[in-house]
Amino acid sequence: MPASLARGVTRREAWAWAMYDFANSGYTTVVITAVFSAYFVAVVADGASWATLAWTSALAVSYALVILGAPLLGAYADAFACKKRLLLYSTLGCVAGTAALALAGPGALGLALLFIVLSNCCFGCGENLIAAFLPEIAREDAIGRVSGWGWGLGYIGGLVSLGSCLGYVAWAQAQGQTAAQFVPVCMLITAALFAVASLPTFLFLRERSQPQLQPGARHDAGVAWRRFARTLGEAGRYRDLLRFLACTVCYQAGIAAVITLAAIYANQAMGFSTQDTLLLILLVNVTASIGALLFGHLQDRLGHRPTLALTLLGWLLMIGLALAAEGPPLFWLAANIAGLCMGASQSAGRAIVGLLAPPTRLAEFFGLWGQAVKLSSILGPMTYGLTNWLSGGDHRLAILITGSYFILGLLILASVDLKRGRRAALAELAAPQPG
Repeated sequence: MPASLARGVTRREAWAWAMYDFANSGYTTVVITAVFSAYFVAVVADGASWATLAWTSALAVSYALVILGAPLLGAYADAFACKKRLLLYSTLGCVAGTAALALAGPGALGLALLFIVLSNCCFGCGENLIAAFLPEIAREDAIGRVSGWGWGLGYIGGLVSLGSCLGYVAWAQAQGQTAAQFVPVCMLITAALFAVASLPTFLFLRERSQPQLQPGARHDAGVAWRRFARTLGEAGRYRDLLRFLACTVCYQAGIAAVITLAAIYANQAMGFSTQDTLLLILLVNVTASIGALLFGHLQDRLGHRPTLALTLLGWLLMIGLALAAEGPPLFWLAANIAGLCMGASQSAGRAIVGLLAPPTRLAEFFGLWGQAVKLSSILGPMTYGLTNWLSGGDHRLAILITGSYFILGLLILASVDLKRGRRAALAELAAPQPG
């Protein structure tokens, strides 16, 4: 590990950075993917025909808020060197919003939608901010490996949260409890684990960035607007980053649809029970952790672009298997291929942005990455939800259309020149900083 870390970074600090991935993965695994999504459709919305669309629409609103604010939040964090403080605020918001979902019982549609939007918006902001620490933690030639450590540990965190909920669900069902009784407790478990597991990040991770204000510059929120306006004006200098962000929108749209609707697809199309679905997601987290770790090492050896292309081909294989599945065995195989590709593709994307982002504007450029990811998180699930609704509940057609996003991602990735993009990022060091 030490040979992969930047100068001055200790193993404890790298572990503390990766622990945030461990902490926040429970939210996406339990709330977005495995438990609350299916509970929302079946219990909160009482299985209404519009329930899946309502769920994806709520997520779309939260992602839209992140899209609007992420680059400005990042520009503010760079200007005032406050990534860690803003990360704390976003973490508290997500933890509180997750705990509040325990109040969303049958028919409490407005309450469920409110706290899904709040918690997921805070999650997205935190995801961008913690990613902006990556280029400060890792050496340039090991950024894929270190990113993979974080994603790998993150999926283990998802396992811990989901495993805790699965254990509680098994006990609650043995006591004769219904989903309306045990799912709210799962939300409290998830919130508590997020809060506790993120403590090492705030205790040991250092804020290495320095304020990027020129002498005499005004210390107000307008600094973020001015910095972001400068980025927009210089967009042509970062054409490889822009192309990669377009690629990210495409392939992450497919991933977002799979993550967001996996539990619903398993329940509605394959007839999985709640416990079967939890076991499936549990195993997928294992394969995702393995994929992140293995492909993280491969990425630094084989190259970032070929590794990402390989994972996108894997996603297409998964789509084909899911379509062909008539029963659980083939669907289980497809789900675990998705797990391998999920960890690998997400880790690779974060590492590539770390290479293409100017060192003095990491939070802002990871905010742009967050914009792309959250835009994809609207496109993918909404495409799936609308297709499902318009086709009268045809989940197989919806997953087929989802596959087109991975094809588009591959086509755009072929035009990205990472060496040229890295030169453009480093050229930023010689440029005067805005104030």
